[in-house]
Amino acid sequence: MRTAPTILHLDMDAFFASAEQASKPSLRGKAVVVGGLGPRGVVATASYEARVFGVHSAMPMAQARRLAPNAAYLVPRFAFYRSISEQVMGLLRSLSPLVEPLSLDEAFVDLEAGGAARDADSARVVGARLRADILAVTGLTGSVGLAASKMLAKIASEQAKPDGLVLIEPGTERALLEPMPVRTLPGVGPATGDHLRRAGIHTVGELAEAGEDELVRLLGKAHGHALYAMALAHDERPVVAERETKSVSVEDTYDVDIHDRLRVGLEVQRLADRCVRRLRASALSGRTIVLKVRRYDFSTLTRSETLRGPTDDPAVVREAAARLLDSVDTTGGVRLLGVGVTGLADYTQEDLFAQAAGTRAEGPLEEPDEPAEERPAPAERHWPSGHDVRHAEYGHGWVQGSGLGRVTVRFETPLSGPGRVRTFRVDDPDLEPADPLPLVRRRPDGAEEETCAASGAEPVL
Repeated sequence: MRTAPTILHLDMDAFFASAEQASKPSLRGKAVVVGGLGPRGVVATASYEARVFGVHSAMPMAQARRLAPNAAYLVPRFAFYRSISEQVMGLLRSLSPLVEPLSLDEAFVDLEAGGAARDADSARVVGARLRADILAVTGLTGSVGLAASKMLAKIASEQAKPDGLVLIEPGTERALLEPMPVRTLPGVGPATGDHLRRAGIHTVGELAEAGEDELVRLLGKAHGHALYAMALAHDERPVVAERETKSVSVEDTYDVDIHDRLRVGLEVQRLADRCVRRLRASALSGRTIVLKVRRYDFSTLTRSETLRGPTDDPAVVREAAARLLDSVDTTGGVRLLGVGVTGLADYTQEDLFAQAAGTRAEGPLEEPDEPAEERPAPAERHWPSGHDVRHAEYGHGWVQGSGLGRVTVRFETPLSGPGRVRTFRVDDPDLEPADPLPLVRRRPDGAEEETCAASGAEPVL
């Protein structure tokens, strides 16, 4: 077992919300909630100011609005977040070849494998430098945990939040874990936690005291052995640089149930095209097409069809998805649809014409591979809250809200002070969607010159 604390866990602080605050000076220091704004939307991320009111990720947006009615509610800008994530992951990969991303804002790094650190002192120096580099490159903050295992490094980063660094010294692991709730350990979700609580086990220390045999009796052999080892601070899981992709899928939840069978079919075709774009972007193909349908009563049905060979042909995927839909009763309405492909391969079997009526579709498909809420469509004059715009006279800004034929825009940039608000007709020809601006000003030589936090703009409280 590794003894030096050279496993690093990075977790960006309230990532989506922090990126929005950095991008919008008028929101700094204020409660910001990012997520789906429809009746069935959920919170993706809440700023620390919003968390004071009890708002947290995965909460229904309607509940968040009741808890924090005065917060700023914004539609996610995933392309913007991905661009920042790529910068952060680049910094991590400069430290080691063993980087295991868990999401856009979270990753493990094996510092020893890259020769970046060999003991506690060198690991602490690397962690501190990484945090400074992330701030300089992105203008955002991240919390770093350092320990001898992945489990402990993640616990350390949680303790470091927000904007901190915690290193768990070798030999202190058991004492640190003992008073923590059992839900702290990986693999202990609500169901397992409740099962342990009914057995009188509430803390990690009580988990260790129960003994391996008792945990195997309560939870089964595999789970019991694994949790007992973790309760003793033993975690042998390596940092894995590449995770094998098992499936590619897309899905949409609808604010209003879809009753029209024709509309359901069109949505399935659109989702099939989006799924194929993701396959092609990853240079993958797949043999099994999967359709997911969640009906009006929350019952969820899945249907699948396995082809003779792997494909990334949109015509094949569309037709397979349509056949699967034929076997599903959508009477009463549909609230969610999804299309996925499994049985992935890194090649395509071209001879699949017997399974598709049409020929292989070449060139770009009709829609960009982004959620519908991310695609401002100028022709329809749709203005999602929080998205970037540019006005011919007033310059760059972002949408505060729209409705009743009007759109309200605040004109400011990441490096400006809080800007002024103006309202326009939704079809104003001088107003257009725009790309996000960088959070960090760069000198002509490419070096970072100034971050949004150092721009001289005072936070709005």
